[in-house]
Amino acid sequence: MLAALAAFAGQAAVVYKWTDADGVVHYSDQPVPGAEKIYTSASSAGTGSPARATPDIPAPGAQRAGPVLGYTDFSIASPQPDQTFFGDEVITVSLALSPELKQNHVLTWHLNGRELEDQGPNATQFRLPHLDRNTYVLTAIITDPQSGESRSTDSVTFFVRQPSALSPQHQRP
Repeated sequence: MLAALAAFAGQAAVVYKWTDADGVVHYSDQPVPGAEKIYTSASSAGTGSPARATPDIPAPGAQRAGPVLGYTDFSIASPQPDQTFFGDEVITVSLALSPELKQNHVLTWHLNGRELEDQGPNATQFRLPHLDRNTYVLTAIITDPQSGESRSTDSVTFFVRQPSALSPQHQRP
């Protein structure tokens, strides 16, 4: 039994998540005052991608305890969790949000912890043209500037793969 626990402990990892004064979400393997601990089921060391789930955020598809900043639906509709894209596919990103974004609220998107700034202000749908081969984590955050309150969607992890130059579709007849 101790060997099983030791094996599990060797694969578990902790990542710390916090939001700075500008509303940008950060991830780190080092503790930061006020940061939230995120437990992973497998180590993310060397992958450059943050954890998939946190103890206080419901798993994808789970119902939240109540409206989030007055929204009854606030989730990433596209891409789907663990979806894989190939080559130069354009990735459509969309937010399920009901009711519509309130006039005084600010919506920001974060890809691998960095704020996306080129999709337009308060965009609920946009496209990511070309992403390099990698694992990506996407999160949307709504902030009420008047109260300073903000909430994030469950993160969605998706993958971009590039076809091999040796694959049959790249060989000349």
